[in-house]
Amino acid sequence: MNFDFELLRELTETSGVPGYEDRIRDLVRREFEGVADSVRTDAMGNVVGTVEGDADYSVVVAAHMDEIGFMVKHVTEDGFLRIDTLGGWDPDVLRAQRVTVHAEDEDLTGVIGSVPTHVKGDGEEFSVEDVTIDLGLPAKEVEERVSVGDLVSMEQTTERIGDNVTGKALDDRVCLFAMLEAATRIEDPDVTIHFCATVQEELGVRGAPALGVDLDPNLAVALDVTVANDVPAVSEDEGKYVTELGDGAAIKLKDSSVVTTPKVHRRMRSVAEDRGIDHQLEVLPSGATDTSGFQNTHGAKPVGAISVPTRYLHTVTESVHHADVEATIDLLTAFLDTETGDHDYSL
Repeated sequence: MNFDFELLRELTETSGVPGYEDRIRDLVRREFEGVADSVRTDAMGNVVGTVEGDADYSVVVAAHMDEIGFMVKHVTEDGFLRIDTLGGWDPDVLRAQRVTVHAEDEDLTGVIGSVPTHVKGDGEEFSVEDVTIDLGLPAKEVEERVSVGDLVSMEQTTERIGDNVTGKALDDRVCLFAMLEAATRIEDPDVTIHFCATVQEELGVRGAPALGVDLDPNLAVALDVTVANDVPAVSEDEGKYVTELGDGAAIKLKDSSVVTTPKVHRRMRSVAEDRGIDHQLEVLPSGATDTSGFQNTHGAKPVGAISVPTRYLHTVTESVHHADVEATIDLLTAFLDTETGDHDYSL
């Protein structure tokens, strides 16, 4: 793999649910040291690392820091935890999973309980409301150590399997990683580039619109994962096809929240073709990204987006192909290197 796998592992394994991205924010600020000309954090928690350019023109590049997770909403009399979601979860992937409960003074390992098949009724349905977390502690001790409002993240390591990387929070830490890698490669750009690690994307794209106002860029490029449905369960249904692992970076044409600016995605394609960077086109039927947060904030802006194809989204076994990660870094770097501020993105 032609990239820093250990940094990607650190980013993905570090917890940071929406609104509480503190730990991952510290890593981002660390990685911006010696790379960005200035680094700041706004009131929402967005981090902006700015690389100054010569032209009076600015580009925002955004990838979100948050991962889907939970918040404790109740501690039962028996010492089990009831939770509320932070982001969209499929309940089918939650049973029998290990989690980390982030209490005020410590992290506690817990498990999401699952009723054994020996006693489970036929056709019994399972929802997020049915989730209980077992900390393996007496009820009184749980009450002393855990409070309503404490956070819960999934516990999983990030591993290489074949040509892929798998783990939790690749949505969107793999794109956060790609952005940080591209930032290290940019030297003396023609335009000012604001590399932005955004917050609360999983709760409805909340961090990016604030930056759209504060930074007021001339152009915005968002980075996020997208669906790779090249798996047996869905690949036979061509209507569900979006992208395929190993075919390169995905240049977004649309998702359910945005239609990217034609001249922006066309220039991305031109750059990819000129540089021999593997790429594919993305038409995502559902799902919102930070791209929309910049399109209609503080006036209309031209927007584009690059996505990393990902299998098994919103699970703890999200998987990406190493070549697609490399292609995303290469395409983003080349696109920014060739941005002079003189390209016409008007309609």
